[in-house]
Amino acid sequence: MKISKEVKVAALVIVTLTMLYFGFNFLKGTDLFSRTHKYFIVYDDVDGLTASNPVMLNGLSVGRVQTIKILQDQGNRLLVTVDIQKEIQIREGTVATLADGGLLGGKVIQLKIANSGRELGDEDTLVAQKDPGISALLQEKALPVVMHADSLVRNLTLITAGFKETGAILNQVLRNYDQTGLVLRTTLETNQANLAALTGNLSKLTASLIETEKELKPILAKAGTFTDSLTALRLGETVATANRTIGELQQMLAAVKAGQGTAGKLVSDDKLYNNLNYSLISLNQLLANFREQPRRYINVSVFGGKKKDTGPSESPIDTTLQFKEN
Repeated sequence: MKISKEVKVAALVIVTLTMLYFGFNFLKGTDLFSRTHKYFIVYDDVDGLTASNPVMLNGLSVGRVQTIKILQDQGNRLLVTVDIQKEIQIREGTVATLADGGLLGGKVIQLKIANSGRELGDEDTLVAQKDPGISALLQEKALPVVMHADSLVRNLTLITAGFKETGAILNQVLRNYDQTGLVLRTTLETNQANLAALTGNLSKLTASLIETEKELKPILAKAGTFTDSLTALRLGETVATANRTIGELQQMLAAVKAGQGTAGKLVSDDKLYNNLNYSLISLNQLLANFREQPRRYINVSVFGGKKKDTGPSESPIDTTLQFKEN
């Protein structure tokens, strides 16, 4: 019997369509060569679970996900239908945990079969549960670290702001220091001539006192015979007063060099400087007059008696001060 080409083509098409149907269902996860039980699982969120993802029991694949449907009448929850081998006894209370598929990615359903309870049959519902997964754990662990880092950044920002404020204060202090140094320098330069003149007058006065002391030593050696006259004149007190005056002048000079107390006034007040200068000139004239005419101030008697002075009459002390104002 001869078969026509049309029959052959029709048979080939039927076989091809059959193979496509069974192949498509196999790829969808339908086991065509063994009997399975169908179970339902309801999840709020499947996190990327798709059909044909495996159902695992202690790391062994015992089934596959068949379909996933949206239950709009239950708040858009998801109904997952799984096929599990008939040899696996599923009891009431068995938990189906949606978990990560490991390093290869994807999602799997992990079964945790209850030890007791009635055995479930076809199209029964399993208890749904979700594993937080690695990303959720990382997020949970990283959240405190992020919070601490944020707090650290805020503290560093506050510290930086404090350093900026401190730097501004230091810059202001340095500017004030420079201005103070400039004022002191200007003051010293302005009064340098006065200080030099005062120092020169003190040097002259010291030299004059030394010369006077040399001349007074021979006279003081004979002081035993001139007790009455020396007591009246109280020359010792005069010398002590002069020494104290020298000490005070030396202290004043030190204060002038240090720029403290009265020295500051001496530097800034020209009237005080002129008055002191006038006093030094007057004292210098007095000592010079004393060296030239000591008889005006000391009455000497060799034999203890009063002897009439035949010398020239005493002239009045010259109290006129001549000076040139600076």
